[in-house]
Amino acid sequence: MTALEQMGAKAKEAARALGKAGAKKTAALELAAAALWDRREEILNANGEDVAAGEAAGMRPSLLDRLRLTEERIAAMAQAVREVAAAPDPVGRVLSGEVRPNGLQLQKVTVPLGVIGIIYEARPNVTSDAAALCLKAGNAVILRGGKEAFRSNQAVAEVLRDALEAGGLPRDGVQLVQDTSRQSAGELMALTQYLDVLIPRGGAGLIRSVKENAKVPVIETGVGNCHAYVDASADLCMAAEVVYNGKCSRPSVCNALETLLVHKDIAEQALPLIQSKLAEKQVELRGCERTRAILPGITPAREEDWETEYGDYILAVKVVDSLEEALAHIARYSSGHSEVILTRDYQAAQRFLEEVDSAAVYVNASTRFTDGGEFGLGAEIGISTQKLHARGPMGLGQLTSTKFLIRGSGQVR
Repeated sequence: MTALEQMGAKAKEAARALGKAGAKKTAALELAAAALWDRREEILNANGEDVAAGEAAGMRPSLLDRLRLTEERIAAMAQAVREVAAAPDPVGRVLSGEVRPNGLQLQKVTVPLGVIGIIYEARPNVTSDAAALCLKAGNAVILRGGKEAFRSNQAVAEVLRDALEAGGLPRDGVQLVQDTSRQSAGELMALTQYLDVLIPRGGAGLIRSVKENAKVPVIETGVGNCHAYVDASADLCMAAEVVYNGKCSRPSVCNALETLLVHKDIAEQALPLIQSKLAEKQVELRGCERTRAILPGITPAREEDWETEYGDYILAVKVVDSLEEALAHIARYSSGHSEVILTRDYQAAQRFLEEVDSAAVYVNASTRFTDGGEFGLGAEIGISTQKLHARGPMGLGQLTSTKFLIRGSGQVR
């Protein structure tokens, strides 16, 4: 057996124990939350090595921000694990039940998915978030992070594994792939004998690679080419604040804005106001010809700009003739993550809500709210942009499947 096949076999065995662990899962996660904080120096030292290596390699500032841990961020990681621990157990919920005319008693109940694989990039907090969610839902997890965060991920994973063992559960319920090469990613994608589902978290390139190459069922998450449309009736001061928050509060995350569409009737007033606000963070604007006529000196937008998730202080900008044109642009280029309309026109808002086919559609609020915690779901495994099994923020409930329980008294067919 290869190293990954051995991990898969261990995970499958661990999943059998986790599926019936009940309250032990909560206790182990509480231990994990405390240990993340108690062992923060160990985690910070490992992360410091990763950050130093990233800086030496010329990693972009926005990616370094994703990679870097602080005491505040570790405290947030620990709190997220506590919240998962405190959440109701998603396993064993009765979703429906009936007695058939022949006397058979049917129940539909929630059960763990089994063994979940997570492939992700340079965000060490994903290690604790993903593991906690998978464990609470009774699943074992195999984590395969990027090489940029390997030391950080390893430190966090060992804390979680130790906590599982201390809580009387198999430490192999959480495993981290030690090989960060492309070969290991490809092998994980083909681990059909052991993995029940694979969830990629990262940029468009990673998501595309997993979709195209995985033999294991995939839940697609994370690609966020998010749009804001400023309608002719918009409150322009509100629009500037919402666009600024959507682009600048944390540009490296998947719910950040990447494209701004502005109605032609208010473009001459709105664009300079929005540009002035975005200049506080030196956001590079890439505009269409009509945008550049109003904002001379900005970079010309190319076709690829409309479909790019920058993950950086860059924003594509286009002036549109109508709501219809904005809807058509979003339908063509959106990744199906999050879109917002800024408007005071009720009919325009309703049409936007009804016609935009994305996981989260907003009126007059930042796309940065697309998050499990902000939606009241607690920590999330990611934002699903597909339609099968789960869509939008994926919390505990989306990490379970269902089965039917049938009780009879000798019935035959």
